[in-house]
Amino acid sequence: MPDRPDRADSRADDGMRAVVVRAVQGDLQATDELLAYVRPLVLRYCRARLGRVPGAEHAADDAAQEVCLAVLSALPRYRDEGRPFEAFVFGIAAHKVVDVQRAAVRAAVPTCDLPEAIDDYPGPEDQVVRRSDAAQARALLGRLPDNLRELLVLRVAVGLSAEETGRAMGMSPGAVRVAQHRALSRLRALAEEEMTA
Repeated sequence: MPDRPDRADSRADDGMRAVVVRAVQGDLQATDELLAYVRPLVLRYCRARLGRVPGAEHAADDAAQEVCLAVLSALPRYRDEGRPFEAFVFGIAAHKVVDVQRAAVRAAVPTCDLPEAIDDYPGPEDQVVRRSDAAQARALLGRLPDNLRELLVLRVAVGLSAEETGRAMGMSPGAVRVAQHRALSRLRALAEEEMTA
């Protein structure tokens, strides 16, 4: 009768425990066998965790190598506490992966040329604030009557003069100025209303 999968797994676990015990005691053949078992596991783990790090393949290989060296140096101090040996190995691997990720964040990014001028463009925070302000202004403009909204857009956003706006809307320049004043006063009142709400 063939072995059930859980019995086969249990025997494999028992066999690995025996290899770990011998390796801890200094058996070089058991240590080689243990590293041959651990290295592929650690390499897959490092590749999965470091997939987005620049130079991921090399970084994962280097991290896996460091994990194997750390396991070798910690092996004489290893004590079986009832957890699988793999948990011990993956604990070391997790720390090494974090070290590689930190180093990647701190690493300088090479550039071909130095910029000739200072970058005066707004940063991410300024861009978010501007988008938020623009959305709020659009919402307030949406609450104005169509003719006042169009007048403000032509005067403020497009930058037309009172005469040009008057020609576009069929109004006198004086009427444009009066309507603009009323529209801005209405916008100010709506904005204050929103701030107190």
